[in-house]
Amino acid sequence: MRDAKTSERVSTGLQKVMDRARRDPSGKILSLAHRIDVPALERAYSRLRNDAAVGVDGVTKAEYGQELERKLGDLHERLKTGKWRHQPIRRVHIPKGAGKTRPIGISNVEDKIVQGAIREVLESIYEQDFLKCSYGFRPRRGAHDALRAINHSVHYDEANWIIEADIVSFFDSLDRTKLMEMLRGRVADESLLRLVGKCLHVGVLDGEEYSEPDQGTTQGSVLSPLLGNVYLHNVFDLWFQREIQPRLRGKACLIRYADDLVIGCERREDAERVMAVLPKRMGRFGLTLHPDKTRLLHFGRPRGKRGKGPATFDFLGFTHYWRRTRNGRWLMWCKTMRTRLRRAIQSATEYCRSHRHDAVKVQHAALRRRIQGHFNYFGVNGNYRSLKCLIYAIQGLWLKWLRRRSQKTHLTWERYWKMLERFPLPAPKITVQIWGA
Repeated sequence: MRDAKTSERVSTGLQKVMDRARRDPSGKILSLAHRIDVPALERAYSRLRNDAAVGVDGVTKAEYGQELERKLGDLHERLKTGKWRHQPIRRVHIPKGAGKTRPIGISNVEDKIVQGAIREVLESIYEQDFLKCSYGFRPRRGAHDALRAINHSVHYDEANWIIEADIVSFFDSLDRTKLMEMLRGRVADESLLRLVGKCLHVGVLDGEEYSEPDQGTTQGSVLSPLLGNVYLHNVFDLWFQREIQPRLRGKACLIRYADDLVIGCERREDAERVMAVLPKRMGRFGLTLHPDKTRLLHFGRPRGKRGKGPATFDFLGFTHYWRRTRNGRWLMWCKTMRTRLRRAIQSATEYCRSHRHDAVKVQHAALRRRIQGHFNYFGVNGNYRSLKCLIYAIQGLWLKWLRRRSQKTHLTWERYWKMLERFPLPAPKITVQIWGA
């Protein structure tokens, strides 16, 4: 959702909700369910991706869009009368690296529309409440903004000591009862809360196996990111701001992107105190910190022009480290995490292997899209070498699988380089400025 003052996509009714939430940060807001009207459902439908995966009914967005006005009118009537029911979600498993997979839930188009309309209403309230330390799945905020916040904190010595925290299966562990209690702290409309409950208590179809989980929220749904932010806003953000920071002797900062978070402390004793109470705080709300991925490390600016920098840490797909400039000055930089680079290369390998008999023009277009998408995120200043490694690897693997198109012909390097002149891959390019003083 864009800024209500500059966007025509936010209705007048939602603008009133935003103004009320801003004026009364601790008050409860009544009469919200009627904001989910036919125009709200239309907005939710328009926000869906045209190529979005289909749910258990196999209906695409384009197919649902036929006689859209009639279908949305019928959906609105069922929502008003309480007859709407969320259909089971279809679970798929996508590769995560190291042989692991991430379970993603895919809802039907109609259920995605309802989730999107609910999210629009709740977002109009909670965007007035969320703190600046939260960056994930929020309007006008993103991962690059979180990385800039880290750079600022380290540059001004707020993060000499880093706590790198990882929550185990956050979306699957979220306590639904506690989440609903948190929502009731701001939402007094039980009709809207019942709709949220229907989106939470939904069956899962994993292949031929059907189950009904009693905790967590579906990872991959339209509504889950906002519900996750509401949960961690109450569990962690407010707790850190109100109870932790006032008791520390030095400066401290929190940077959170959804369930990925980093805490920076100026002083070691402060960092150790936070590290000691962090697992207890998470445990009170059913969350567990990964014992191997949660750690405290020294990350202060190195002194002198010799030796190596301190330990490194990973956040949002990047490995953060200190590096000396040519004049001997220390600056924090980043590079693509090895696992992320390996995953990108493996994805390109699988494509080239399975599509090696497609026309070269078709393969070229697909590889360019993959590479450009990678550059759009990882193309930050200081990461040029990693981008170059990706291009070098894809050039080699594309040649490998083109050579396996036929046993009779042999594609030499000379012919391959001529082909690349006609079908060039994108050159490594820095697209985002983040690092440095």
